[in-house]
Amino acid sequence: MTSERKRLIIEMGMGIDQHGQDPTVAAARAVRNAIAHNALPGVWEVVGLTHPNQMIVEVQVAVPYPEQVRQEEVIAVLPFGKKTLTVESGGMIVQGRAIAELNDKNDEMLIAVAAVTVLIESR
Repeated sequence: MTSERKRLIIEMGMGIDQHGQDPTVAAARAVRNAIAHNALPGVWEVVGLTHPNQMIVEVQVAVPYPEQVRQEEVIAVLPFGKKTLTVESGGMIVQGRAIAELNDKNDEMLIAVAAVTVLIESR
């Protein structure tokens, strides 16, 4: 018998690094924002999973300077699941104000967007 993946939920989020110009910080905040206000009782009550690590969690993040993202730090935001992460160029750069005491490299504020999809294996 073959199994098929079925999407259970898709959550979207946004994250910003106003100071520090670190795309990893913006990306991790976007993922955290996407999952911050949800509960998934359906994985127990409807789907019948016995542990949250049985979920499949696919994360897609669009952020400026995607090649600088430390992917393991972004995916670590997720507490459970079989996790994958795709990082692509996107998001937004907004001109802010560099503050020396905050170790800003320039005036850029980095904005990331994320989509977190929870899937289950059905038989």
